[in-house]
Amino acid sequence: MLTVDQISRRNELGGSSRGRVWMPYLIKALLLGVGAFFLSVGLWGQTSDSSSSSSAASSSAASSSATSSSSSSAPESWTATRGSQDGSVNPTRTVESHVRSGNRTVDKQTVERLGENGNYEPYQVIEKESVQVNGSTVRTTTRTFGLGSGERTLVQETEEEKQSLPGGDMKVVRATSNPDGNGNLQVVQREIEETKKIGADVTETKTTVMLPGIDGGLAPATRIEERAKRSGDTVETKTTTLLPDGEGNWQVGEVRHSTVKQDGENGSREEVVSRPDADGKLEEESRTVSKESGGGAEKRETVESYSADVPGTPRDGSLHLVQRETTAQQGSGDGRQTTKQQVEQVDPGDPGAGVRVSVVATDAVRTGSSGAQATQTVEMRDANGSTGVIRVDTAKSDNVKAVRVEIGPVEKAK
Repeated sequence: MLTVDQISRRNELGGSSRGRVWMPYLIKALLLGVGAFFLSVGLWGQTSDSSSSSSAASSSAASSSATSSSSSSAPESWTATRGSQDGSVNPTRTVESHVRSGNRTVDKQTVERLGENGNYEPYQVIEKESVQVNGSTVRTTTRTFGLGSGERTLVQETEEEKQSLPGGDMKVVRATSNPDGNGNLQVVQREIEETKKIGADVTETKTTVMLPGIDGGLAPATRIEERAKRSGDTVETKTTTLLPDGEGNWQVGEVRHSTVKQDGENGSREEVVSRPDADGKLEEESRTVSKESGGGAEKRETVESYSADVPGTPRDGSLHLVQRETTAQQGSGDGRQTTKQQVEQVDPGDPGAGVRVSVVATDAVRTGSSGAQATQTVEMRDANGSTGVIRVDTAKSDNVKAVRVEIGPVEKAK
C-alpha cells in the first residue's frame, strides 16, 4: 500500500503511460478519496515535508504544516477514526494517532478489516517518526508492517533526511528498503534531491533516482530537472524527466510546462505534458486547465483534461477533452461544510458524444468544540445510465484540524 506522499510524488517520479489522463475514475476514488478534493484524516500532514522548495509550488496542501509541527515544543496529540464501505469489498476501518512532544513527532495508522467473527482486525500498520535534529535538519523514518496471522512483519522502511542550506538551498536524501528472504533490509531505491536558488525568483531542483542494476548495486535510473520562475503573481515551471538510453547517455522521456496564476481569490493553472514520438521529436500528449474562484467558506473549481488518447478512438494528432471535474465548496457559520464534486468522462462505447457525468461525490463535515465528523458519499453511473451509491466513508476525530475537506489542486503562486 502506497502512502499518500508516495502517490503524490508525480506517480513515482515521472513514470507515466499513454492514456493515463482518462484512467477510470473509480480507481482514483478508491485510492485517494475522490480526485482533486479529499475527505481525509490529516495524519501525514503533521509530519516532515518531503517536497523540495520548488516542488512546493505544486504540491498538496496536506504537507504544508510539516516544519511548524516538528519544530514546535508544545505537546500535542489527537486520534481519528475513518470507516469505508463500498458494497463490493470487505469494509475497512482506519485508526490514526498523532503525538508531538519537543522535537519528535510520531504518527501511527492502523488499517483494520472486518473479520469472520464480525469484529475488526488489524492487517496493516504504518508508523512515521520525524525528529528535528537541529535548526536545519529533519530526519523522518516511515515503517510499514503487515499483520498476517496476527504477527507483525516489516514490509518496507523509508528513511529521509531533509537539510535546509544557506541561501535558501535544500537537500533531501531518501532511501527505501525492503526485507530480503532472510528478513534483512536491502535498499531498493534511493533518491537525492537538491534545490538551489539561482536568483531572487528562480529555483532549480535536480533529483536522481537510483534503482538496483544488473550487478545488484544501485545505479541512476531517472533524473528529473525542474526550474521554477516567479514573476509577480505568476509561477512558471519546466520539469524534464530524463531516462538512460542503455549506452551511458540520458535522453528526454517527458517535459512538463506549467503556469500558475493568482489574482486575488481567483486562480488558474495550466500544464502541458510532452513526450518524444518514434522519431524522438517532442509531441503534446496532454493538457490540463484548472480554474478556481471564490474564497473563505465558498469556493469553486473546474479542471479540464485534454489528451491525445481518447478511449474508443484512434489518434488523430489533436488533443480532445476527455475529463472535466467540477468542485463546489460551501460553508456555514455553525461549523458545517459541504463539498460536492462532479466528474464527467468520455464513454469508450460512445466517444463521439463527448463527456458525460460518471461520478458524483459529496462530502459533509461538521465541526464543534469536541472535534469533527465527516461523511463522504460516492455515486457512480453504471452502463445503463443509472446512478447509485458505490462507497460511503466516515471520519471522526477529537481534533478539528484532523478531519477536513479541501478543494484543489490549483496551487497559489508564491
